[in-house]
Amino acid sequence: MTTASGEDAPATRPLQLMLTERPEPEPVRPEPEPVRPEPEPVRPEPEPVRPEPEPVRPEPAVEEPTVYAVCQLVRLAARCVEERFALVWVEGEISNLRRPSSGHCYFTLKDAQAQLPIVIFRSAAQQLKFRLEDGQQLRCRGRLTIYEGYGRFQLTADHAEPVGQGALQLAFEQLRRRLEAEGLFDLRHKRALPLLPRTIAVVTSPTGAALHDIVRVLHDRCPVRVIVCPTAVQGAEAPAELCAALARADALGVDLIIVGRGGGSLEDLWAFNDERVARAIFALRTPVISAVGHEVDVTIADFVADRRAATPSAAAELAVPVLRELREQLGHWRTRLTRAAHQGLQRQRLRLTRLQAGLISPHGLLDRGRMRLDDASNRLHAAQLRAFARRRQRLDQQRQRLGQAHPRTRLARSAGRLQQLLAALTAAAQARLQRDRVALGGCVATLDALSPLAVLARGYSVLQDEAGGILRDAASVAVGARVHARLQRGRLACRIERVCPETDDRAPGEPGGGA
Repeated sequence: MTTASGEDAPATRPLQLMLTERPEPEPVRPEPEPVRPEPEPVRPEPEPVRPEPEPVRPEPAVEEPTVYAVCQLVRLAARCVEERFALVWVEGEISNLRRPSSGHCYFTLKDAQAQLPIVIFRSAAQQLKFRLEDGQQLRCRGRLTIYEGYGRFQLTADHAEPVGQGALQLAFEQLRRRLEAEGLFDLRHKRALPLLPRTIAVVTSPTGAALHDIVRVLHDRCPVRVIVCPTAVQGAEAPAELCAALARADALGVDLIIVGRGGGSLEDLWAFNDERVARAIFALRTPVISAVGHEVDVTIADFVADRRAATPSAAAELAVPVLRELREQLGHWRTRLTRAAHQGLQRQRLRLTRLQAGLISPHGLLDRGRMRLDDASNRLHAAQLRAFARRRQRLDQQRQRLGQAHPRTRLARSAGRLQQLLAALTAAAQARLQRDRVALGGCVATLDALSPLAVLARGYSVLQDEAGGILRDAASVAVGARVHARLQRGRLACRIERVCPETDDRAPGEPGGGA
């Protein structure tokens, strides 16, 4: 089934419109009405039948809405839709395109106001020359059906064509873009053509004019061995035959392959726009020249091949050079090579003459060699003496360093150093101890001065309430309260007899004085 969940509302609206517009069901509904008048004349004859309106009234039960099962109603609607719209054309924009593994194509055709689900089954989809894509303007032909599984109607299309562009041209552009994205047209895959091939395989129709033109041009320019691999170049079977013929030509071990045909319409040349043929050309090990149609004809095979020729005759011209021109070129190269060889030989002779003139007598070479040997011997002896002196000096230095590093010497140096460190440590410890004693005396004096006991020794006391809190304000103590006075030695339990105001400085015992 083709529709997505978001297409319910647009899909249902056209269905209702089509069912309401269909006039056929109208004559079917009044059929029960002609049946009712038949009992009408029978009723008046027997009078006793009239008092039975109540039992007869249940007849409206026949007129009650018929209750259908869901499947029955959907099947009836599908039958009406399929009879009314057995073959229709519809045009719109593709959206929500899906291609499951079954090979069917499901999508939606939409315009500015509505949407319609479309399904193209695999057998019809395989007949399409182009590839469906979202956003395309498409025109579909098919029959309108209702899929019972979802109760939604859809168009089952058996044919589709693009709007505004031919199907073959659209298919050509789609395949060209896809293969170009895969790299089949990349220049780095192009192989160089052989300069002078010995054997050429021609893949074309054995009865076409293209083969005659190729063979004629090859024979006129440079006769080579030609192997014809016959194949159909037009029709439904042509792509498969072309692939097989290309494989046979590649297996022959030839130097070059020419594939092509004469001119024709786009439909006639369509075999060379087939994806199978393009991939078969790309997979060949042998260089390929594509010569399809005339100058204005361009196919996918031309893009994939190593070289493109405008016509089959042009392909033969690209394949081999003109033998007469090649012989003339070879003669020219032979002349230039002979001249260059003579000139090189003359230069080598002159060089040999100069080398011979510069040769020295063997005795003179021996004398110079003896002199160089004596000089080298003297320099070697002097170098040995200098080396011995440097080694002796280095040995004396090592002996002196070894004596300084003797354990007794190191122990004596360490003992002296230890005595110095002990004396310095003793002096530093005594100085630090003296500084700490002085600092300690200062701290003791300060603590004695700040100690509350020293204040109490001067005749002062500390008053505390029964809870042990220190009394600082006379107003915070009530008359008759018990307090404790702490002296330098011992405590006194007291009772407040009178509380003096803060401005009363009279001593206790005086008139008006505090307790």
